[in-house]
Amino acid sequence: MLKTLSPRLANWSLLLCSFRPLFLATVLLAVAGIALWLGFFGFGLPLPGVPGGPMVWHAHEMLLGFGLAAVAGFVLTAVPEFTATAAFGRRVGFGFLLLWLAARLSFWLSGVMGPWPAALFNSAFAIALLVLLTPRLLGDPLRRQYGFFGGLGALALVTVGFHFDAVGGRYPMRWLYAGIGVMMVLIVVAMSRISMRILNDAIQARRNAGHDVDDDYRARPPRRNLAIFCISLFTLAEWLALPAPLNGWLALATAAALFNLLNDWHIGRALLERWSLMLYSVYWLMALGYGALGVSLLADGFVSSAGRHLLTLGAMGVSILAVLCIAGRTHSGYTLDQRRWVPTATGLLMFAALLRASAGLPGAPVPLLNMLAGLGWLAAFGLALRYLAPIWLRPRPDGGTGCEEPMDEHSTGSGCRT
Repeated sequence: MLKTLSPRLANWSLLLCSFRPLFLATVLLAVAGIALWLGFFGFGLPLPGVPGGPMVWHAHEMLLGFGLAAVAGFVLTAVPEFTATAAFGRRVGFGFLLLWLAARLSFWLSGVMGPWPAALFNSAFAIALLVLLTPRLLGDPLRRQYGFFGGLGALALVTVGFHFDAVGGRYPMRWLYAGIGVMMVLIVVAMSRISMRILNDAIQARRNAGHDVDDDYRARPPRRNLAIFCISLFTLAEWLALPAPLNGWLALATAAALFNLLNDWHIGRALLERWSLMLYSVYWLMALGYGALGVSLLADGFVSSAGRHLLTLGAMGVSILAVLCIAGRTHSGYTLDQRRWVPTATGLLMFAALLRASAGLPGAPVPLLNMLAGLGWLAAFGLALRYLAPIWLRPRPDGGTGCEEPMDEHSTGSGCRT
């Protein structure tokens, strides 16, 4: 595709690595999508007319617009690294960006164009991602990538299922609820890889500082697999609309499995380092989210949106912010950012998630809490747009020409000043 474009566009820094255009799209939709939602929620401004109404538009764009763009950017960069295969070229990133934009435009205009174009482009994005990566994911003789294959396959199924219902005139929200579970599974799978690097770097830093640290961090498969199994079981039970008490106990079991998974993270003072804490908070938000869902299904007076927003606004939001900050910088030739905006943005997202969850309590000032939560999200991803977008729009500072990590750490330190 790029062969037909001008050399100037073909050499555009945004296309240097597949994640760059998709991560930029992620941040832009994080800001634009919530700004439009707050305009509708707080001031009655109109939203795009889509099958299912405003709530479906909001949930779809945050999950299968914002979330799927982040997943695509991550796996298109990480899978070649995990499988020791060649990086994808510029045409792949540009092609997925165009497909993503077509999916957004067709969905937003589905009230005018009908549901078929949105079904075609959104499904094509998810399916193309799976088809492109399947040979590499299933070609690993040690089967280390099967979790990504299962997660991407389920995400494609959710996307197709949502639009199948939308085209058929059925309310499609059940697929978005299932998509939340799929996203949580993908977060657990990806976090097991990212955390191994981040936590062990923090442990090594303490050793280098003269502290006695005996053990390295290990993301143990039994605890991780139990958490994935419980998330998947609850997601399936909810999609099948099994009795609420059964789903409630399954949600509480999932929360317990996630709290159990946190035991792997108790590595002493190395856990207090900013990147370790950022990733650690994701599992806390996830466990609290499933706990809140369990309570809402077993008790009257609590709405399920509290738990769902702890999972989406909280766990998904913080995990995606972490990926943008870690992979988005290091694979652009920069060292990790030590400036204050990172913990500030993380804290804003966590606080926003807790505010949004508290709106589900009886007697809570719902409009105020929802507005404050939305503003917290906007501030967090506004900071990400301010500090990360310029990195993806300019050449690497170390002279690199692809997705490799910093080639010369001394040339990348200027972006890490406090």
